[in-house]
Amino acid sequence: MKQSKFRRFLRAIGPGFITGAADDDPSGIGTYAQTGAAFGYTQLWFALFVTPFMIAVQEMCGRIGLVTGKGLSGVMRRHYSPLLLTAVVSLLFVANTVNIGADLGAMADAMELVTGMPSVGWLFAFTMLILVLEVFVSYCAYAKVLKVLCVSLLAYVLAAFTVTEPWTAILRATLLPSVSFTKEYLVNIVALFGTTISPYLFFWQADEEVEEEVEHHQLRDMGRGRPHITRRDITSMRLDTAFGMVFSNLMTFFIITTAATTLGSHGIRAVATAAEAAAILQPLAGRFASLLFAAGIIGTGLLAVPILAGSASYAISEAFGWKEGLFRTARQAPGFYAVIVVSTAIGLLVNLLKVPAFQMLYFAAILNGIIAPPLLVIILLISNNRSVMGARVNTRLSNVLGWSITLLMSLAAGVLLLTILF
Repeated sequence: MKQSKFRRFLRAIGPGFITGAADDDPSGIGTYAQTGAAFGYTQLWFALFVTPFMIAVQEMCGRIGLVTGKGLSGVMRRHYSPLLLTAVVSLLFVANTVNIGADLGAMADAMELVTGMPSVGWLFAFTMLILVLEVFVSYCAYAKVLKVLCVSLLAYVLAAFTVTEPWTAILRATLLPSVSFTKEYLVNIVALFGTTISPYLFFWQADEEVEEEVEHHQLRDMGRGRPHITRRDITSMRLDTAFGMVFSNLMTFFIITTAATTLGSHGIRAVATAAEAAAILQPLAGRFASLLFAAGIIGTGLLAVPILAGSASYAISEAFGWKEGLFRTARQAPGFYAVIVVSTAIGLLVNLLKVPAFQMLYFAAILNGIIAPPLLVIILLISNNRSVMGARVNTRLSNVLGWSITLLMSLAAGVLLLTILF
């Protein structure tokens, strides 16, 4: 009975849930751990605040894929400047590749913490495992693997309950924001925005909605034809997306909470990586809490790295008009899979060059911060364009939330650039 319920749950959730869980990748976990260590509970409100904006943005992306039968890059190729598309896709590839490198490194370090075996071997092992799964496993089976990996994030809920938490203070910090206008506080808020509302998630969810349509025979091929969708399809996508974003930010909440109670309360103010946070947790919260933290890093890395590589590949393949899709074999879509292999391999190479993980994450955050605001504008324009979306254009609430987060992300990017320059 329990197994049957779990299978029904896996069938019910889709691209929205996978996208939300992938947002809490090892890079994100490192950012959230750093937030808790440096600022205690004072930025817990962010997880609650950003949730409706994430739902609105990802719902727009999912709806674009669902209605048009194309990913974001495919729609941009048809309706916008080739120069704009080239610039966005190029920056996305670079940012995703750097993020892949940081995530692979964090996974290898976490596995070294768990097993005691050198991280270099784990780095190659994880890279090969991810490539084999993504290149040689069918989309139907691979989607199930990704859904199961989402469950690994529950390790952070368990970790939070392995220590004594001051829940009254935590609830107060969550519901009553305490904002400081110091440089360090504002820069960290920028980092949180860049970690939670990331361009690779925009591309991934739009394309995965199309993959689902092909899988369920609503569409013959990706980017070809216009699927017949019903109100029920839209409602299902919205519920899936909302569930995924709420789940994502709930995990963010527990990661920040655990780090604040353990690292922050013991005077540890700087955490360079998620794996470092797991290592520091051991003497403070015990071996079990440390293992849970490390297990979450490994599980989310196995989830996020293929999505980072896949979203870049979707974007590039659509930009060049190549055959694409995880439902195809490598022989049927050589360019699509070549991008996946190249981006993952470069991520591996970055680790071998011993580029500091913090620098990789910071560079990726800068690029994501630069790409996100103009992409949000394009997403809003597409999702309000009746010639593209027909009757499935944005609601007033979607526009209010969408334009509001675009303004906030633009201000965040400006703060980030001013911080770098001055």
